[in-house]
Amino acid sequence: MTKQQINKVVVAYSGGLDTSVIIPWLKENYHCEVIAFVADVGQGAEELNGIEEKAIASGATECYVVDLKEQMVEEYIYPTLKTGACYEGKYLLGTSMARPIIAKAQVEVARNVGADALCHGCTGKGNDQVRFEGAFAALAPELMVIAPWREWDLVSREECLDYLAERNIPCTASLTKIYSRDANAWHISTEGGVLEDTWNAPNEDCWEWTVDPEQAPNEAEFVTVKVQQGEIVEVDGEAMTPYNTLVYLNEKGAKHGVGRIDIVENRLVGIKSRGCYETPGGTIMMEALRAVEQLVLDKSSFEFREELAVKASHLVYDGRWFTPLCKSVLAASEELAKDVNGEVVIKLYKGHATVTQKRSDNSLYSEEFATFGEDEVYDQSHAGGFIRLYSLASRIRALNEKK
Repeated sequence: MTKQQINKVVVAYSGGLDTSVIIPWLKENYHCEVIAFVADVGQGAEELNGIEEKAIASGATECYVVDLKEQMVEEYIYPTLKTGACYEGKYLLGTSMARPIIAKAQVEVARNVGADALCHGCTGKGNDQVRFEGAFAALAPELMVIAPWREWDLVSREECLDYLAERNIPCTASLTKIYSRDANAWHISTEGGVLEDTWNAPNEDCWEWTVDPEQAPNEAEFVTVKVQQGEIVEVDGEAMTPYNTLVYLNEKGAKHGVGRIDIVENRLVGIKSRGCYETPGGTIMMEALRAVEQLVLDKSSFEFREELAVKASHLVYDGRWFTPLCKSVLAASEELAKDVNGEVVIKLYKGHATVTQKRSDNSLYSEEFATFGEDEVYDQSHAGGFIRLYSLASRIRALNEKK
């Protein structure tokens, strides 16, 4: 499909500088009708307020705002949590987990309006271009994908602002923006500015949601979480939907400075990037689920779940959600989570979420067997035969070497 054959394109619109430029640029360079699509993934009212009017003022014919908050937590975040996925040991995949549902909803809008192309505002340096286009390829291979940052000759924020000014298109963006931020219900990320030099410590401007742990309350707060089949269904005695659970725990965690990380990660495209990520509620959720797993999963099952976590973290980070392998990993973790039922108490204090109590009807922990005191259920002499068989291969190898 060529530029001349594009009649209608749906662009993923955020209301920021880049996507405000993209709408008029598409009209001028592809001579097509532009439909704006906005995904509400919990980024907050400030970003969404007046966004439809802003899109129309930029040149869009229509603007669709789709509420994806509850679905994102229930169908993307909760399944990922069951795998234990944590990219490179620290990152809870905040931006990554939102991309599949955004791409899927964008495709649905495109089909509903009869569009023949999709457009995103991702740069050619980042991961998101791969995540969006990988999803588009799996869900709508017949639709053309337009990536303006890989085509146009605009190279700076100043040029983008000049582009809009020349066309009398209003924009609230300015040259004073220092950081690049991405927010959804799960997390907020901050990149750029002082963080581009890894020797610079992050300042308070790098953190948006969470209180500085040093300034957090001096008194700990405890939350009680109920888990059923690897999903949090109740907090502090109240049943909540997945999204409302996350909102509640975000508020609790942020107040105590929970969920801050400052990392340098390996992007899919080969570039290392530094970011400050805040995931207060997600950090609490992860601690709760892992605590119940410790009680319920046997050694081999837990080891396999850890393998799934590594695999899932790369599948989600690399934008391979809509693949057979990802479906298989999610199915395996779903099976393991069937017995992950229990209750956990978590202490929130000065940036830490610490499990202090845990119990489960499916617990494999037995005080009778584990005690250091006298017991009537375990004959310690039986361990000798077990160890002899367990180490038999090593024994045979050593005997062979002596020969």
